[in-house]
Amino acid sequence: MIESMAEVRSHLADVIDRARREETPTIITRRGRQEAVVIDIEEYQRLRRIADAAEEAWLNRLADESEAEGLQGSVSLEEMAALLQGEES
Repeated sequence: MIESMAEVRSHLADVIDRARREETPTIITRRGRQEAVVIDIEEYQRLRRIADAAEEAWLNRLADESEAEGLQGSVSLEEMAALLQGEES
């Protein structure tokens, strides 16, 4: 369902009820551009859990890849400080 901001203003309660009872999202447009979506809170929470889990999996994969690479190519804090001081000269 796609509705303009003006349409949604005139019957917001219906839009919310439709999202909750019928699990039908409403895309809200403003000046012909899609701006927002009204969805049921449970659906929003489900999507947040999926997004959070995907982000956590991605971060874990990055950490695993970094750990697998080991210390090869790494620089100690002292070496980094020396490199940075060398750039300032």
